[in-house]
Amino acid sequence: MKLTFFKYHGTGNDFILIDARNGNFKPEKSLIERMCHRRFGIGADGLITLNNARGFDFEMKYYNADGNESTMCGNGGRCIVAFADFLSPEGRPYRFIAVDGVHTASILEKDNDHYSVEISMNDVAEIRKQGSDLILDTGSPHFVRFVKDVDNIDVKQEGRFIRDGVEFRPGGINVNFVEDKGDRIYVRTYERGVEDETLSCGTGVTASALAYASLKGIKEGMINIITRGGALKLHFMTSGKTFTGIRLVGPAKKTFNGVVEL
Repeated sequence: MKLTFFKYHGTGNDFILIDARNGNFKPEKSLIERMCHRRFGIGADGLITLNNARGFDFEMKYYNADGNESTMCGNGGRCIVAFADFLSPEGRPYRFIAVDGVHTASILEKDNDHYSVEISMNDVAEIRKQGSDLILDTGSPHFVRFVKDVDNIDVKQEGRFIRDGVEFRPGGINVNFVEDKGDRIYVRTYERGVEDETLSCGTGVTASALAYASLKGIKEGMINIITRGGALKLHFMTSGKTFTGIRLVGPAKKTFNGVVEL
């Protein structure tokens, strides 16, 4: 069987995207793992399917590079919105469902295969402290550690050590190292399922920005974020101790498409 696929990335976090509305694609773990392999497959941090969903524009299903279905992916969410517009360019706001619930999104700019997309993220009611580190869930669980010189952190080694901590078993946790740059934060993320540093992580930068806002006592506004893959913005408000109105803004780009023999 031949399968048409599309390759997108959001600030360097790259995905294989598949229009699965006809039901022909069966998301088997070994197949997804092989397709995402950097040397023996197409290569990607994960695979996302666009599915039919009654009452919504579509359903987003996200699978990590290890082939397992995973939790929410913010960069992937922007990419699938750009993909939906590519499939049917209506230029309207989108409402879709993912593993963590309902999301809305808008395309802010479009220039051929380059998009700027704004996507809603779930409210965050709890930020838990573990020593000087913070733990929160932004659709995926995240550990946030603030450091002085993030460029000199061995993200893969240190991130893996934290990810495998007894307190985070059996699922593990995503790990973010964050440096305060004054007018922005610089975030590097170790992603479970990829089991390596990725160039960017949407739920990770969301967690890092909200952790930063919590520490600084910032109640609303916008935080600029830089990652190794590019720049993002996070808008938010608060209601009591809950972060609400969270919207992640950043690029999504189609890099290529092709056909693979399954």
